[in-house]
Amino acid sequence: MEYEPIIGLEVHAQLQTQTKCFCACPTEFGAPPNSNTCPVCLGLPGALPVLNREVVRMAVRAALALGCRINRISQFARKNYFYPDLPKGYQISQYDKPISEQGSITIEVGGTTRRVGITRLHIEEDAGKSIHDGFPDSDEKSYIDLNRSGVPLIEIVSEPDLRSSAEAYAYLSKLKAILEATEVCNCDMEKGNLRCDANVSVRPMGSSKFGTRTELKNLNSFRFLQKAIEFEIRRQIEILESGGQIIQDTRLWNADEGRSYSMRSKEEAHDYRYFPEPDLLPLVVDESFIDEIRNTMPELPDAKKARFMQQYGLGDADAEWLASSKSASQFYEEAVRLCGKPKPVLNWLKGDLTAALNLANLEIQNSKVSPVHLAELVDLIEGGTISGKIGKLIFEEMFATGKRPSEVVKERNLVQINDVAALERIAREVAASSPENVAKYRSGKTGNLAWFVGQVMKATRGQANPQRVNEVMRKVLEEKK
Repeated sequence: MEYEPIIGLEVHAQLQTQTKCFCACPTEFGAPPNSNTCPVCLGLPGALPVLNREVVRMAVRAALALGCRINRISQFARKNYFYPDLPKGYQISQYDKPISEQGSITIEVGGTTRRVGITRLHIEEDAGKSIHDGFPDSDEKSYIDLNRSGVPLIEIVSEPDLRSSAEAYAYLSKLKAILEATEVCNCDMEKGNLRCDANVSVRPMGSSKFGTRTELKNLNSFRFLQKAIEFEIRRQIEILESGGQIIQDTRLWNADEGRSYSMRSKEEAHDYRYFPEPDLLPLVVDESFIDEIRNTMPELPDAKKARFMQQYGLGDADAEWLASSKSASQFYEEAVRLCGKPKPVLNWLKGDLTAALNLANLEIQNSKVSPVHLAELVDLIEGGTISGKIGKLIFEEMFATGKRPSEVVKERNLVQINDVAALERIAREVAASSPENVAKYRSGKTGNLAWFVGQVMKATRGQANPQRVNEVMRKVLEEKK
């Protein structure tokens, strides 16, 4: 029997506010444990929450970017559950009256476009963090850091519209690009600023009834998301094929072993005993507040992609790649503004620079190669001052040291040789050293011209202009033919 996967994602994005959701504690990452805390986020008796206006602004901004309907009246709720790093014993979230609903994202996978619905986008506070030391030894200790407690999040819940791990990957990538473009979240998954849970089930192909779903928790990388979903699909199909039943549970992904493990039975809404938060009034968002945010919305990835194709003549895939990263697109546009050469800049950005950044585990904004440096390198190559091969050597030093390309060229005397007389002298020396190859060329086996060109390039340490070398070498070989 063939099975169809049904996938929905729940994404938690940390908002880029300076202070927490319901108190004035800072949200900075990396502060000493439990230093960014107060009676409110510690859940001390008598402490009352006060809603951060900037949290609402950012939530509305994200909701507009995702095409969601903004509810003029929404309500906070208490989500009750016990966990050591949840000091109040409940989380302030939203339940039946969220701030926004009914949005969508359009993705493209394998040439097929799919609209993925967004059920809701709501505001909630984060819990603290448990740190386990010594596991699985008998002297294991657990520590609680409540700096993250009360940090503002938006949770974005998709419809179960995804049908493969590739579509889930594309959806999360597009969502990440939108959140970065709107500047509501920096989407740093290593710091936990963007976290994803995946609800996965399978059903017989052609069936309209959903199967029993399981939830994969806290997938903190795109690669883990894809691998975990693929594993879960296989696991569920194997159970059904063997006559078993899927147990609805919450599972954790073990990246080292490449498999998931059951963490607990899956909770339903009634397990959390939601009820309206008594310490917060209903949230009323008026039209002028929404209009103010709408009028300051930045260019979103789809619009940016279309503009890149029209303005710079880029193909669909290249424009999509650029538009998906705010930092890469900003780098690209600045470099193109300086040198006016869209395609060469893109080639360097997608090729050598991206490869070097990945190898060094760096983000582009932390690169020693700036848009100014890359534009200058492109100008040197396109203007004939250096060859493309020399350009790659220069780039390596630029990336390692942060030097300007012109500085490297000057220090290492790497200016491209265009002097015809000098190249002709070297070409004659190469020809004189290999009379048998000259004879082959003159007998009609002109394919070995590349060998002669290579010898001249080797003699000039790659500094000769390849086009001039071809012209000069051909002239030398054919002058006595």
